[in-house]
Amino acid sequence: MTQPIGPVDSSKTPRYAGPAGFARLPRLDQVEHADIVVAGVPFDSGVSYRSGARFGPTHIREASRLLRPYNPALDVSPFEVAQVADAGDIAVNPFNIGEAIDSIQAAALELTENGTRLVTLGGDHTIALPLLRAAAERHGPVALLHFDAHLDTWDTYFGAEYTHGTPFRRAFEEGIIDTEALSHVGTRGPLYGKKDLEDDRRFGFGIVTSADVYRQGVDEVVAKLRDRIGDRPLYISIDVDVMDPAHAPGTGTPEAGGITSRELLEILRGFVGLNLIGADVVEVSPPYDHAEITGVAASHLGYDLVSLLALRHEASAHG
Repeated sequence: MTQPIGPVDSSKTPRYAGPAGFARLPRLDQVEHADIVVAGVPFDSGVSYRSGARFGPTHIREASRLLRPYNPALDVSPFEVAQVADAGDIAVNPFNIGEAIDSIQAAALELTENGTRLVTLGGDHTIALPLLRAAAERHGPVALLHFDAHLDTWDTYFGAEYTHGTPFRRAFEEGIIDTEALSHVGTRGPLYGKKDLEDDRRFGFGIVTSADVYRQGVDEVVAKLRDRIGDRPLYISIDVDVMDPAHAPGTGTPEAGGITSRELLEILRGFVGLNLIGADVVEVSPPYDHAEITGVAASHLGYDLVSLLALRHEASAHG
């Protein structure tokens, strides 16, 4: 096996110098093959309130300059056990949501050829639908863990079917998610009505609210989620507004009473060994961020997702 090409050594080249690839990783065109790819989708035409998430991928990459190559929480050096590369940004039409969705799906399929796993940096939550379509084309209907303050299973906004508040309803209707293994985590805040929850249950979603995380604790929540997922192919979608605005102010639709970045990271770290096949981190809106708080949190989420995929790759290589 060829030794993976790792990130720029920050003990030799200052973190603030040089290209700002995710975690200072090589570009995809600089490696022969990538086991894991990080790609950005600078798209926010599906937002219903505050815009700015189109600048999210660049913001997350900039914050990721501080990441280091060994992850002690998961006891893995992800860039040594797998070839990880940054594919840059997927260019999508900001004026045509349907065309953008098709472009994202096509790019995700191209990037996941030959077993490559994809971690996507958004962009608004609209992008989860084409990413799930691509994942289902590769693996069949996938289990879904959706970290978000909101359900994102509404029907339409202003008559539009494809927005950042509708992707998982469309995914249910299209049959691309496994209705036996769907969970929202971190939901909270006001809804339009009780029917929102009734529809959500009908689609097959279980809900772990932010209050549940607070009252039950990370370990109990992880155990319940692992039991629900089993060994199914798993896709994880993280809207940064799942975190309290104190931990993620730079987002378009903040809600009070969210989980902490520490709780979110610890929940993710509880998924070692699950059949993770892809993930996204979305809704980072730099114009509303302060001191890179949201960007730093998002970069660490991306790093832990890459680490989980690297552990899975390592286990498969030796299995």
